Amino acid sequence: MSFPTVLPVREQARIVNQTLAKRFERLLPAVMRETGFDAWLIIGHEDNHDPVFYTIVPMEVWAPILQVVLFFDTGSEVERINLSRTNMLGLMPPSPWGPLGEKDQWQVLREVLEQRSPQRIGINTSDVIWAADGLTASLKDRLFESLGSDLASRCESAEPLAIRWLETRLPEELELYEQACAIAHAMIRHCFSRQAITPGVTTTEDLEWTYWQLATDLGLPLSFKPFFRLYRDERTTPAEGTNSKVIQPGDMLHCDVGVEYLRLTTDHQELAYVLRPGETEAPEGLRRGLREANRLQDVFTQSWECGLSGNAILERALQRADAEGISHPKIYSHSLGHLLHEPGPLMGLPWQQTAIPGRGDVVMHENTAYTVELRVDVEVPEWGGQLVAFPIEQDAAITANGVHYIDGRQTDLHLV
Repeated sequence: MSFPTVLPVREQARIVNQTLAKRFERLLPAVMRETGFDAWLIIGHEDNHDPVFYTIVPMEVWAPILQVVLFFDTGSEVERINLSRTNMLGLMPPSPWGPLGEKDQWQVLREVLEQRSPQRIGINTSDVIWAADGLTASLKDRLFESLGSDLASRCESAEPLAIRWLETRLPEELELYEQACAIAHAMIRHCFSRQAITPGVTTTEDLEWTYWQLATDLGLPLSFKPFFRLYRDERTTPAEGTNSKVIQPGDMLHCDVGVEYLRLTTDHQELAYVLRPGETEAPEGLRRGLREANRLQDVFTQSWECGLSGNAILERALQRADAEGISHPKIYSHSLGHLLHEPGPLMGLPWQQTAIPGRGDVVMHENTAYTVELRVDVEVPEWGGQLVAFPIEQDAAITANGVHYIDGRQTDLHLV
């Protein structure tokens, strides 16, 4: 099975850094002005970096000791001020601070801020969005002590700014996302094939390691630990018992997997059917279950609207699903991009299909990406009317042109 091209690491770094330069030039000024901050501080220790820090540095960065980065909006441009030893490879000017100087980083930071006198200084603290909560308690104390009461009084949570910076995708990034999802889809196809599965021998745990090894061989970090499981007709349970992980003909397989490529995270759930001898297609009841799940995807994405909160979108989608008679609908979707589960609107949880305070109150914006993650439960006649779950998940973006599935979505069961 052939895979889409995974670029050499050096070429990946060139693209990542080139894209970051465009984000600095076009996106950063826009989101700072949209949220009303004229300064933004990102501060963190080596090996304990702020989540935002990863998104503002070159791919091949080495970031030792204390990291202090300041963005300041002059009105005509956003200055990028690196007060650390870290080499930003041209994405930021050389640091005005050096370890051999007479002043430490905190003194230089205070002087830089006093010279510019920002009115609203964003710091990464948040009770709701973990990705906007990267400033540790000790560093916050040190920061306020160093700034003095006047500057410290101008500091406030940069949560809205962090959300907008992290969730927004440039058009160029959405094009790169197509490549990332194409690779991720090809990995799923490999795992759901006879190259990876020998019925009666291979286990779902084997598939997890197969996926992980494949990602490692391709040089791709995992988005999270891969998960594979199976559903089967309970009347024909193998001798090993209902908890057997050995894949048998007649089983329906499910995966929940993802990788990171070019600093973009993928997250997919797809379904496969293991053909019995003589079969050329899955039972109609299983195919109908996937169609029902696709129908819920349509209802859900048709409920997306910029300016609405995740809670409002969830309520709208579930009302429409009930009105259309969709079987046991459940929605639990989240934003996607540099990070897996943050920072944009949360739309349901598997265990909560009502409004989620805080994370569900975040509103949807254009040029953002999400998982279309949900399930339906459908009775399968071929399995004696057994109620079977059909969980699926695809990545999609919303732009001025509407909702778009990134590299398409699954509409047919993989056949093994």
